[in-house]
Amino acid sequence: MEAQAKYLGTGRRKESRARVSLVPGPGQILINKRALDNYFPRETLRMMLREPLDVTQTAGKFDVVALVDGGGISSQASAVRLGIARALLKADSNFRSALRGRGLLTRDPRMRERKKYGQKGARKRFQWTKR
Repeated sequence: MEAQAKYLGTGRRKESRARVSLVPGPGQILINKRALDNYFPRETLRMMLREPLDVTQTAGKFDVVALVDGGGISSQASAVRLGIARALLKADSNFRSALRGRGLLTRDPRMRERKKYGQKGARKRFQWTKR
């Protein structure tokens, strides 16, 4: 039996981490063993997640299996998108210019600001009363 090619990519965004594997197949996308439509309810998140596959015209050529944890659904979708882009780069290095041109290989460095002591949150203060 011949070993099937499997391309791995890791994506991160805020507190989310995604381990993505691309396997040649009909184009099925599974996130945490659930269908894409079932896991991400918003169409904008699903479109954003499919962007690397659309840019490289590999939408029906690879099955995507992703394990995601941490963060919210928006940052999880961004993490999976970065993981897919990195895995596609391992599959074919000629995709680099197309993916780089759309900014799909750049990790978003913005992180959550920590809560400070004596305050309600990172920026919000407790209400001050004069009397």
